[in-house]
Amino acid sequence: MHPTNNKPVHAYAQIKNYVRKQIESGVWPNGSLIPSEHDLVKQFSVSRMTVHRALRELTAEQVLTRIQGAGTFVSAQKYQSTLIEIKSIAEEIKNRGDVHSSEVLILECTDDSKALAALGLPAGPAFHSRIVHYENEVPIQLEDRYVNPKLYPHYLEQNFTLITPNEYMTREAPLQRAEYVITATMPDATVRHRLRMDIGTPCLVLHRRTWAHNQVATDVTLWHPGTRYQFSGSV
Repeated sequence: MHPTNNKPVHAYAQIKNYVRKQIESGVWPNGSLIPSEHDLVKQFSVSRMTVHRALRELTAEQVLTRIQGAGTFVSAQKYQSTLIEIKSIAEEIKNRGDVHSSEVLILECTDDSKALAALGLPAGPAFHSRIVHYENEVPIQLEDRYVNPKLYPHYLEQNFTLITPNEYMTREAPLQRAEYVITATMPDATVRHRLRMDIGTPCLVLHRRTWAHNQVATDVTLWHPGTRYQFSGSV
């Protein structure tokens, strides 16, 4: 690819495409520092304004993060290129050669105002499930999920001891994008009891919101015992 100065629109679009391919192929992993604007100007023989526009737009799209004085980095929340790799907990456990099972604690309609706001619903109800997932009969995840009934009207009819919510939802309406936050948090007594954790042991908590058909599909919090779970992956 050798964009030229006499086609600035074409040039900046090609640079954006190049950056995306470097990220999606794993050449530039999450959190890595990408080449400077000066280096990209020399590489593609374009103006600095062209490179700046490409990087500015990728930053606005949350593909890149620019830190003053430090440089431009691949954003940590890069779901657009890795979304296909989001697996259900059952698949994750099976891939380790272990046995998955689950216990449904709650499967209901709710008018909880925070849930409705998270799903972007002006009025209720929303669907709510709470499920404990086990690996070889040891609890490894407490899933607390709110679901948009407009996208998944038959959610409450599913047997979530045979299929996970993630598997059902992916089949019904493939995800478009997602946002997430991972924290280390001390669990309350209920979470600690369900995950059979000792007092004083922290949880790894993943809070994730996903979209399908241009609507918020689900808002889910996943609690994991910090001593029995770790996040890992590749792109």
